[in-house]
Amino acid sequence: MSFDWNHARTFLAVADEGSLSAAARRLGQTQPTVSRQIAALEEALGVTLFERTARSVLLTEAGVELLDHVRAMASGANMVALAASGQSQSVEGLVRITASDMMSAYVLPPILKALSRTAPLLEIDVIADNSVRDLVRREADIAIRHGRPEQPNLITRRVRDETMRFYASRAYLKAHGAPKADDLSGHQIISYVEVERMLGYLLPIGLDLTKDNFRFGSSSQVVAWELARSGMGMMITTDRIAARFPDCRAVLTELDAFTIPTWLVAHRELRTNRRIRMVFDHLADRLS
Repeated sequence: MSFDWNHARTFLAVADEGSLSAAARRLGQTQPTVSRQIAALEEALGVTLFERTARSVLLTEAGVELLDHVRAMASGANMVALAASGQSQSVEGLVRITASDMMSAYVLPPILKALSRTAPLLEIDVIADNSVRDLVRREADIAIRHGRPEQPNLITRRVRDETMRFYASRAYLKAHGAPKADDLSGHQIISYVEVERMLGYLLPIGLDLTKDNFRFGSSSQVVAWELARSGMGMMITTDRIAARFPDCRAVLTELDAFTIPTWLVAHRELRTNRRIRMVFDHLADRLS
């Protein structure tokens, strides 16, 4: 199966803008041309991508599934074009990225180091914050979140799903033994949110826990992780991060792993701001 990349680019514009006329203005084309390109793409793929209404278009289930793949194609094409033209070396200015402190400390550094080699004139400010920064009010340019934001004027891309489970240090296991899901009375869990919220997450999966199981915690996930590594309790974290620490091992493996999505989010200025577009595409490629 093959299709015209220009048709895929038109599909992305229509999905972002929500109407054929707005996509036509963005692409500098006429509305009938945009409509024909969408029809041609649907025919080539053998699916219906949009439900048309009088004033707007809505993505079908097939369209939603295709959207992330087309975004990835667009990101790759943009990076290839910048590299081929040598323009990446001249991209400069400040881009602010907000992410959790765990993501900021343990995942982003090697990704941003690679970016600095591609675009050495870029300035990157990492806002390590577990609260949600408001991109609409431009408190940051790009956000990495585990929930899809609902605000308007934002561009979102689901880059991967993370698996999370309980981890404990060798020191903790030596002192307390391996925990078992049916008896956690003698064990501690390090919390990085309110204890009531932790109980709300964990009681429904069948764990018999009380507040006495959460005597240590921190609003900082990095601090909570260091408490866990020192042997003060178990902690739930992502497999991606835990793999960096050979002194910790997965426990309670009889439980199903938790799964959370990772979203990359930017303001719509992404479309016209070359440095934000470049950082967004680089993050999308490396995080996925």
